[in-house]
Amino acid sequence: MVKEIAIYTTGLTKQFERHVAVNNVDLEIHAGEVYGLIGPNGAGKTTLIRMLATAEEPTTGEIYINGERLLRDKSSLTLKRRLGYLPDDYPLYEDLTVWDYLDYFARLYRLRQPRRTRRLHEVLELIQLGNKRNSMISTLSRGMKQRLSLARTIIHEPILLLLDEPVSGLDPIARMQFREIIKALREAGMTILISSHVLSDLAELCTSVGIMELGFLVESASLQTLYQSLAQQQIFISTLGNIDVLVREIKNNSLIEELEVINSQNSVRVNFTGTEEDAAELLRSLISISIPITNFHCTQEDLESIFLKLGHKQAS
Repeated sequence: MVKEIAIYTTGLTKQFERHVAVNNVDLEIHAGEVYGLIGPNGAGKTTLIRMLATAEEPTTGEIYINGERLLRDKSSLTLKRRLGYLPDDYPLYEDLTVWDYLDYFARLYRLRQPRRTRRLHEVLELIQLGNKRNSMISTLSRGMKQRLSLARTIIHEPILLLLDEPVSGLDPIARMQFREIIKALREAGMTILISSHVLSDLAELCTSVGIMELGFLVESASLQTLYQSLAQQQIFISTLGNIDVLVREIKNNSLIEELEVINSQNSVRVNFTGTEEDAAELLRSLISISIPITNFHCTQEDLESIFLKLGHKQAS
C-alpha cells in the first residue's frame, strides 16, 4: 500500500535581501506521520514552517499539501482551512475565559451549532482543561496556556498541524502532558510537523526527522533508519573486581571500537559493533573467566548524539 504524501516541497527557497534562510529544500512527509524538525537557531526551521503555513511567501519553489498546490492567494482558501499553525510566540487574550477564547476562534472558522459547542467540549477534554472552561486565561499556568494555544490550533479539525517550538520553556510535567496530546492527535490520523530543541521529546514522538543546517535540509529519514545507519550501540559494564582485568579482557574483543573507563563506578562504557547475540556471547565469556559482573546494559546512542554527529560531518 502506497502512503499518501501530506507535504511535498520542491526547490523551496526563501531569501531575505542577501540572506538565504531556506535553501532549495525538497521535503516529503507522508500522511499520518509526526515529523520532527531539528536544527540550531538560524537553521531555517521557523521560516520553513511559516512558508508551509502560508505566513511567508517562498522566493522560489513549490509546496503541495495532499497533492494540491499551496499558494498564498485566494485560490487556496479551502486548503488553508485544513491547516493548523502554532507559532512559537502566539499571544493569548488574557482577559477572556478559556471557553470564550475557543468559541471566538471556532466562530472565525465558521463552525456552526450544534457542531461548535460539541467541538469545544471535545477539544477541552483532549487538552485536559474542561475544569478550567470558565477560568480567565490570565490565571492559567504556562503549560495550560500552551495547551490552550494548541486547542485553538486544532479547533477546526485540520488535516495538517504545524507546531513551531511548542514545548519551549515548559517544565517536564507540562512537556509530558503536551506529548500525550500530540500522540492522541496522531492516533486520530492527523499529520504533524513539529520543531523543537528538546530532542528527547522528538525521539519519543516522531516517526521521521529532518535536520536543518544553514538553510539546507541535510538529512530527512525515518527515525528507525537514522538509528540503524548512524546510532552506535553502547554497552555499559560494571564489575566488583579489578577494573584493569575487565578492561584487558574486553580489549581482546574485535567488536569493540572505543572504550571509556568510569573509575568512580568501577565500570566501562564501550562502542560495540556486534549483534545482540554477540553481546550475549561477550557477557558469557566474561562470566566464564570469573569476572564478577554486576551490570551489563546495552543501549543505543540517542537522537542528540546523532544530531551532533551529523553536525560535525557537515562542518568537516
